[in-house]
Amino acid sequence: MTGTLVLVATPIGNLGDLSPRAVAELSGAALICCEDTRRTGKLLIHAGIRGVRMKRLDDHTERAGIAVVLDKLAAGQRVALVSDAGTPAISDPGERLVAAVVEAGYTVTTVPGPSAVVAALVASGLPTSRFVYEGFLARKGGDRMAALAQISQQSATSVMYESPNRLAATLRDLAAVCGGDRQAVVARELTKLHEEFVRGSLDELATWADGGVKGEIVLVIAGATPPAEADDETIVAAIQALMEAGMSRRDAIAKIASDLGVRRGRVYDLALTISGGVTPPS
Repeated sequence: MTGTLVLVATPIGNLGDLSPRAVAELSGAALICCEDTRRTGKLLIHAGIRGVRMKRLDDHTERAGIAVVLDKLAAGQRVALVSDAGTPAISDPGERLVAAVVEAGYTVTTVPGPSAVVAALVASGLPTSRFVYEGFLARKGGDRMAALAQISQQSATSVMYESPNRLAATLRDLAAVCGGDRQAVVARELTKLHEEFVRGSLDELATWADGGVKGEIVLVIAGATPPAEADDETIVAAIQALMEAGMSRRDAIAKIASDLGVRRGRVYDLALTISGGVTPPS
């Protein structure tokens, strides 16, 4: 028999989001690995599941727990992994366990379901075709500044978690690097009684958050707007300026295409409008 590790998504707030398949997998598991046995125990009672052994597997115990899980899998048993809420191994314990199970050659599968990241993104109203998950930003230092700088430049939508106590400061930092008019959404208490989506510019949201915020927070930030492509007059003027400075037409075309981020063929066509023509670029 081949043992299997099953990653089971659990509700992020509304217990009605626990799927029938999740209940079946948790009921049939030889072992359930979880962050908090008390919290998961309450979920199991809600689902009518009794008699399944649980093992604590959090940031402090994950390494030690790997051996226990591998022993179960070696015996051909099925082990379930859950987090306190949502999909395990996303800013929660489980990443190292999954890697170890894969390396050992056992099967890993998943019961998909609730995810605060996806829920906030799809309901934000911001572009969803490309997004970057940032987790929790570093609280200070070079790592934080590097992450903020990257967010300010990337064109994809950014999604991150943040503590309600640090939300206002993070929004102000983002406004400083991205511009205060960058659009964003604060998703609060997703699927819970006081669920709220607050939309606006980073400046507006920072002012709102200064009044105090409670609950679980997901922050969604619009990507950077691509710079407008240079117009024909700008390109022609640049060609002439470089040639007057002594650069060959061929080199001027290549440099302008690179510097302005425009197609080389377009620069070449515009260069033909300058008296004397040009030699086709290689």
